[in-house]
Amino acid sequence: MTANDIHTAAVARYFEAWNARTPEERAKAVAAAWTEDGSYTDPLAEAAGHDGVAAVIGGAHEQFPGFFFRPLGDVDGHHRVARFGWELVSEADGSAPVAGFDVIELADDGRIRAVHGFLDRVPA
Repeated sequence: MTANDIHTAAVARYFEAWNARTPEERAKAVAAAWTEDGSYTDPLAEAAGHDGVAAVIGGAHEQFPGFFFRPLGDVDGHHRVARFGWELVSEADGSAPVAGFDVIELADDGRIRAVHGFLDRVPA
């Protein structure tokens, strides 16, 4: 696997976790995407460990039911770091009221060690 493949695969698992609908699916997807001690931080949330990250994702689904996360643009990565844009999209009308940009740090096994998230567009 090339470095780009590692980054792309990690980001794909990241979106699988963010788009998992049930607590069971979410727990499985978070474990596949993050290390046991992995973290997630953005301006509105800070979490560590699988349970903490899954709780943040669950909270986003509670706040925005009927929405899904999709990537914006390509993944850009080097070494064990990658960056990518994303948006939160309504299944009903395709609107995307929330968008951001994340930087991830990867562990040796390709799972996420840390996410540093930035919000570029949020509803009032």
